[in-house]
Amino acid sequence: MIKNRYFDLIDQTFYFPQEGFDIEEGNLIFNGVPLRYLIDKYGTPLKLTYLPKIGMQIKKAKNLFNKARKAIGYKGKYHYCYCTKSSHFSYVLKEVLRHGVELETSSSFDIDLVKKLYQNKWIDKKVIILNNGFKTAGYATKICGLINDGFKGVLPILDNKQELEYYQEQVKGKCSIGIRVATDEEPNFEFYTSRLGINGRDVVEFYKEKLKNNGKFSLKMLHFFVDTGIKDSIYYWGELKKAVKLYCQLKKVCSTLTALNIGGGMPIRNSLGSEFDYNYMVQEIVTLILNACQEEGIPEPDIFTEFGKYTVGESGALIFSVLDQKQQNDAEVWYMIDNSLINTIPDSWSIGERFILLPVNKWQNEYRRVNIGGLSCDNSDYYNSEIHESQVYLPIIDKNDKEPLYLGFFHTGAYQDALSGYGGIKHCLIPAPKHVLIYKDSKGNIVDKLYREEQKPEEMLNILGY
Repeated sequence: MIKNRYFDLIDQTFYFPQEGFDIEEGNLIFNGVPLRYLIDKYGTPLKLTYLPKIGMQIKKAKNLFNKARKAIGYKGKYHYCYCTKSSHFSYVLKEVLRHGVELETSSSFDIDLVKKLYQNKWIDKKVIILNNGFKTAGYATKICGLINDGFKGVLPILDNKQELEYYQEQVKGKCSIGIRVATDEEPNFEFYTSRLGINGRDVVEFYKEKLKNNGKFSLKMLHFFVDTGIKDSIYYWGELKKAVKLYCQLKKVCSTLTALNIGGGMPIRNSLGSEFDYNYMVQEIVTLILNACQEEGIPEPDIFTEFGKYTVGESGALIFSVLDQKQQNDAEVWYMIDNSLINTIPDSWSIGERFILLPVNKWQNEYRRVNIGGLSCDNSDYYNSEIHESQVYLPIIDKNDKEPLYLGFFHTGAYQDALSGYGGIKHCLIPAPKHVLIYKDSKGNIVDKLYREEQKPEEMLNILGY
């Protein structure tokens, strides 16, 4: 007998239940939390963050790297950095910092956030803070302010050669510094070399000319970043090997160089069928670095990683109610939800990102292929494919059933709030620009009027809970 229940579809397609997901009394459980309880208490649409998952991810990565180091006798240390741009909320940073991690910043307002963390006594002045991104004058000045104020762990990462002039002029005393090397993008990308970082061919010569005999700065870190993140591909291994080779070349002329930042995050599960061998990848990375250093006769570096999406992504979820179903033609059925997908999970619209999609209830119903439609009037406000197949199956809704079908999108905890402008925050905390109105007066003269000033750090930090 063919089983057509939604539960049977999931049970036959994936290993289920699995980490983070289970069924209890016919309803979905997320990390041990009964979602129906939350729906009954708060209603929908509902955004939730399961904070313990953040610590679990950090511990998992630390254990993997430390286990790999011990297994092959790797003498360099391992440092876990959290990319604040993934989620700047106070409750996230508070949880992250409970687990002994370093920080990575990417814009001017990030430095204001760091000051708030210090005022709240969540960090001290010894915490390592990597300053990445293209530096505006304001961003660089704030970095210098931290250094001059005694933050010993602040490490500006040079994104271009001219950036050094900011620190040369404004830093009092001495400080450590890093260099970001520009990586080549994937072959199918729209441009060949990343806009961020210094060309690898110029790094050693730049060090010799500007840093080697500079009494103010000591080069401590070489940083490279692959936008695709860590994955088992020819492209990733090729870029990592080039970065390690450059590190070895630089180390031979720079005794202060002790750290390699391998950038790029580890993936998160975006499907119940996601498979990624974290243990294998970490072991291969650590072994590759060690072997290259041994061949060149140099000590292995401390390894830094920058994990943002990996840290916070799997902690988030969004729950919606299906308001109605619409049969638009013979083949297409729409489930209309009580919010906009563009507004709540913008990555699904802008870059085709997929998330784990599961119903909260009605797992015993038969299933059918559907399209999910958002509340906005935009033609692109829909979701109709999953990572493992180009369609979506959900329980059939009985029109006589008064209980709504509840849908959950899971592992949405990274980037979605900033990209959607939640409350007025922005991606990388880059402020909204000043707004000027242009109009004509009664005499026909052009008049300009400042409608709103550029967004201030205090405005965003207030939204973020600081």
